[in-house]
Amino acid sequence: MITRMSTLFLRTLREDPADAEVPSHKLLVRAGYVRRVAPGIYSWLPLGLRVLRRIEEIVREEMNAIGAQEIHFPALLPKEPYEATNRWTEYGPNLFRLKDRKGADYLLGPTHEELFALTVKGEYSSYKDYPVILYQIQTKYRDEERPRAGILRGREFVMKDSYSFDLDDEGLTASYQLHRDAYIRIFDRVGLRYVIVSATSGAMGGSASEEFLAESETGEDTFVRSTESDFAANVEAVVTPAPPARPVEGLPPAEVHHTPNTPTIQSLVDFLNANTDRTFTAADTLKNVLVKTRQPGAEEWELLAVGVPGDREVDMKRLEASVAPAEVALLEEADFAANPFLVKGYIGPKALQDNGVRYLVDPRVVPGTAWVTGADKTDHHVLDLVCGRDFTPDGTIEAAEVREGDPSPDGRGTLIAARGIEIGHIFQLGRKYADAFSLDALGQDGKPKRITMGSYGIGVSRLVAAIAEQSHDEHGLVWPREVAPADVHVVIAGKDEAIRERAEGIAAELDTAGVEVILDDRTVSPGVKFADAELLGVPTILVVGKGLTRGVVEVRDRRSGERTEVEVDNAVQHITDVVRS
Repeated sequence: MITRMSTLFLRTLREDPADAEVPSHKLLVRAGYVRRVAPGIYSWLPLGLRVLRRIEEIVREEMNAIGAQEIHFPALLPKEPYEATNRWTEYGPNLFRLKDRKGADYLLGPTHEELFALTVKGEYSSYKDYPVILYQIQTKYRDEERPRAGILRGREFVMKDSYSFDLDDEGLTASYQLHRDAYIRIFDRVGLRYVIVSATSGAMGGSASEEFLAESETGEDTFVRSTESDFAANVEAVVTPAPPARPVEGLPPAEVHHTPNTPTIQSLVDFLNANTDRTFTAADTLKNVLVKTRQPGAEEWELLAVGVPGDREVDMKRLEASVAPAEVALLEEADFAANPFLVKGYIGPKALQDNGVRYLVDPRVVPGTAWVTGADKTDHHVLDLVCGRDFTPDGTIEAAEVREGDPSPDGRGTLIAARGIEIGHIFQLGRKYADAFSLDALGQDGKPKRITMGSYGIGVSRLVAAIAEQSHDEHGLVWPREVAPADVHVVIAGKDEAIRERAEGIAAELDTAGVEVILDDRTVSPGVKFADAELLGVPTILVVGKGLTRGVVEVRDRRSGERTEVEVDNAVQHITDVVRS
């Protein structure tokens, strides 16, 4: 296929869009691949749609290869199935809700577990029907509070979601592995650098969960990996190794000290080191952070206290993942006024537990550990407050920040941190949705057997942006060959009719050979054509210009920048070999 720039629906831009923050957003807009319609909502123009469709086909090929069958559900969905699983409320403000003219409630689908489960229940009833894997590639909707980064974090996006249905846990494990292997092939084919990390399931539910993250400094996900093993996890999924409990016998008694003007950890440590004969660090202190939580559908907020070592901050993402699906918010002045026992800067375990506030602590706070913490009185702290002797938490919580240098949870090496873009997520859902809809199969013994499910998602439109984040330079996009909008970009670099005729002829021969061609046949300067060729990012650029007088054309490798002169009579074969290599 020959795509002529003179008739292509395309306008490239020389300046970055004002709202663009990350390279993919800047370049996809500048290159005319997408155009903004509203915050988090984008139109796909011809070249962008080609890239999107190529990625879809790669995904489709690999899903079909594991025996998955493609179907397609509506995006407009009734409320009732999501009420049955409580996700009508669990999704909170992220769900697009609407009413029809008769007042019935609907939503724009953020994901389709409910519909898949109901569809299988309606069609299959015997153990002979299983296992089965179904998938769709479809537009999804989430009402992001702050859509950003172009198509990386939008309100409307294209996603591949697939679901496995098995008779037992062994079958689910096999289906999960099939998807994991297929995802590896997909992400390898589209040319991404990525890692597979342990993850949390969130509102999806289920047990085993892994994310595929494209490595990128602009990514919103922070992950860690071990220096000495293959351990890798999203920070929300990191489990803190707890030290062994210690005996409490023989430890000094807890004592309240007057510690004037010490509302921060640093001011407290400085005061203690200057006014006692002991040496303290921030890690010796216990910081108690107050938040409030609210269960989906509930009106009332409940106080929650989180105790972490004073050298750590509370990571809100980890906290939110730990209490999900509950909503979390920091306390406001009105909350402190309504609870006068909360003395800002000096909150301790005693007042919390005396007043019935749920108190969860970091896993490092084990019985026998002694802490400096608030005494529930302005300008006072208590020293040598021992866990298990002087206070007993209600449990533990993963809420403290994860830092480079922390011990790896698998006991091998330490953690290093990096950032990534989530491009895929796989879950072993188990029977959450099967239980909600009584999804059973009649077993060989004539008794009903509850089906177990897996859920597997790929952000197809997000992949376009993730690839652009990894594959660009100062001049523009640099697409991997399998997803590029064309195989070769032919530039007519000159006004001479002989140059134009030869370029047209080469383009026609390439087309006959099955090579997809973008032909820049516009009547603009060669400089403009070269700039656009580099911006658009087709992996191979063929320049037909003044070298024709010497019987040569120039082939440019967009990725390496290498330029090679090729005899014009060999140009078609050379390009065909490059494209198919």
